[in-house]
Amino acid sequence: MRIAVVQTNPIFGEVSSNIRAALSLIESVEADLYVLPELFNTGYNFIDVEEVGKLSEEVSGFTFQSVREFAAARACFVVYGFAEKADRIYNSAAVVGPDGLLGVYRKVHLFDRENLLFAPGNLGFPVFDLPFGKVGVMVCFDWIYPESARTLAFKGAQLIAHPSNLVLPHCPDAMVTRCLENRVFAATADRIGREDRGGVDLGFIGKSEIVSPSGVILKRLGEEEPGIAVEEVDLSEANNKRINEFNDLLADRRGEQYS
Repeated sequence: MRIAVVQTNPIFGEVSSNIRAALSLIESVEADLYVLPELFNTGYNFIDVEEVGKLSEEVSGFTFQSVREFAAARACFVVYGFAEKADRIYNSAAVVGPDGLLGVYRKVHLFDRENLLFAPGNLGFPVFDLPFGKVGVMVCFDWIYPESARTLAFKGAQLIAHPSNLVLPHCPDAMVTRCLENRVFAATADRIGREDRGGVDLGFIGKSEIVSPSGVILKRLGEEEPGIAVEEVDLSEANNKRINEFNDLLADRRGEQYS
């Protein structure tokens, strides 16, 4: 299958134009699965809860309708991040295919001021059985908790779709370890640019990437330009958890020794 990571430069609050810019990028290449950044439609640096409320959407909202039309026209799948308006407001990622919504992931590990703006995720870490393989989802700061990727691996994920808005420098290299320690593919879709709002100045690092189960960076974008990177992969490679004749990565865990 062909996996694409999409690196955007959203303008805060300009939802329609941000969606158009992202769709323009993904329309430029053919892929089976496109991964867009965290909060790709709104921007990231919210001033307060009221602002989040104004820009959040129900899962069936305008952003979903726009992405669904693309997925139906291309017979493909898209993972994208958005502020989800539900019983509370969550930093979420939706998985959309040709037939509509497959499901939602709500970010479990909130970063910095996100704790003032969003409710922590309450749906666990989902894995979606797509025509080309099993795709798990986590969002941005989930990367720093090994349990996130490990949970997805235990649930059978062959590929981790990872919408992100990275401000710390460590994640692109850390995802190499996450892939290596779980023998999974990962597609981290980040953004670029700066948002200086309400006395908080954030710069985003780009470096969107696709990483193999052996920890090889198959594609990595730069730090300053929007773009899209595509790689053809065989997700069945992630099924082999053997390290050598005597070691199986998951079967050899000694869970009784870890508590």
